[in-house]
Amino acid sequence: MKKVGLTGGMGSGKSTVAEIFKVFGVPVFFADDEGKKCLGQEDVKNKIVQEFGQNILDDKQDIDRKALAGIVFNDEKALKKLNNIIHPEVEKRFKTWLSKNQDEDYIIHEAAILFESGFYKMFDKIIAVSAPEEVRIKRLVKRDQSEAESLRRRMRFQLSEKERNSKSDFVIYNDGEQLIIPQTLRIHNTLKNQAY
Repeated sequence: MKKVGLTGGMGSGKSTVAEIFKVFGVPVFFADDEGKKCLGQEDVKNKIVQEFGQNILDDKQDIDRKALAGIVFNDEKALKKLNNIIHPEVEKRFKTWLSKNQDEDYIIHEAAILFESGFYKMFDKIIAVSAPEEVRIKRLVKRDQSEAESLRRRMRFQLSEKERNSKSDFVIYNDGEQLIIPQTLRIHNTLKNQAY
């Protein structure tokens, strides 16, 4: 079985591409979603509160994701501390998931910061979903009602498009001009033929 990482900057459309792979019958592990679920784990929550203080809890004593984001996306060290708590948990979940999908030709692991986390080393191939920064910001402002300036700040913590694309084996361009389904299908056929 081939392990394939799927990554892209915020607003690039990597989740959309992941859903296309699912339509093709490929199992997809959504690492970012699993990371969010980890915030509800008591042991993880306790570590985060210990690191960042009681102020990041909401009225129900759950992690206030907005408050946490406000801290970590303004402080590189804080982001690293949070990732050091979350990433090992996501990795455990991925390994359990992987054992259930052993018979597949290949699987997809979708994650925003595959290279930044060092997690890319686990994969046989990497696919990047790429879109110009202004296109990504427009999408995110529309989707999340976020402010463009705070999005730019968060994007600084991710690799540039150029760097991410140069490190990847395949690049899907989701710039609003090129169709993504044919690009994804070409990669799918290549991976099926290379599967071992």
